[in-house]
Amino acid sequence: MRNIWAFIWGALVGILGGLIGLGGAEFRLPVLVSIFNYRTLQAIIINLIVSLVTVSFSFIFRSGVVGLENIFANLTVIINILAGSLIGSYIGVNYATKINEKTLNRVVVSFLFFLGFILIGHNFIFSIPSWQIPNLLRIVIGFVAGIVIGIFSSMLGVAGGELIIPTIIMVFAIDIKLAGSLSLAISIPTIIMGLYKYRSQQKLKEVKSEQRFIIFMAFGSILGAFIGSNLLSYIASSSLYVILGIILLLSALKLAKHKH
Repeated sequence: MRNIWAFIWGALVGILGGLIGLGGAEFRLPVLVSIFNYRTLQAIIINLIVSLVTVSFSFIFRSGVVGLENIFANLTVIINILAGSLIGSYIGVNYATKINEKTLNRVVVSFLFFLGFILIGHNFIFSIPSWQIPNLLRIVIGFVAGIVIGIFSSMLGVAGGELIIPTIIMVFAIDIKLAGSLSLAISIPTIIMGLYKYRSQQKLKEVKSEQRFIIFMAFGSILGAFIGSNLLSYIASSSLYVILGIILLLSALKLAKHKH
């Protein structure tokens, strides 16, 4: 029954992620900790694995809408941010495996609150015009932003799309739909780097006994991402981000109250 619930929750979170063009990891993390009672580090590793599957399939589902040729046309943007995010991802695992569970939990909760407010303030954020900055400075900002995104990705088991998308839009003046697909392209290698580091530090054994759970949740997430991406055209974006932001804040509150 636990695996069935993993599939259901995976699908529900996948729908939420699909609706906003993300992997849904930010919503999945509180579920893993407060509903399935995983320790924070375990939840982060499981989240990374399921996120990799979800983000990969989200990229496939969205590529038909956005067009692969448009994604490849902006390969320099992907490489720019990705260069920083891979470094950040490598650094982030070291922090996640060295600090204690309680501190890590506080970091996770703070990050969820931050993302919740980002989503609720989405319309204001994306109404800001793209910055008029020289190309060299644009590259530097993209690289530094990538490092920060990578650290959060591997520390918290998330793809970091909520941070990547605003960076692409404001720094590189790219449309939000295309930015979502570029974000997914950046997230895939970033997540792989995080998982590689956890593996090299022998931390994947923390979730070795949870393989069936992970498989069920991953399949649920794929289904959810497919449903969510198809529902997107029926829901107003402005309402969607506010609703999801509120859900994220409630998830953060639930996680903050959870006792380890």
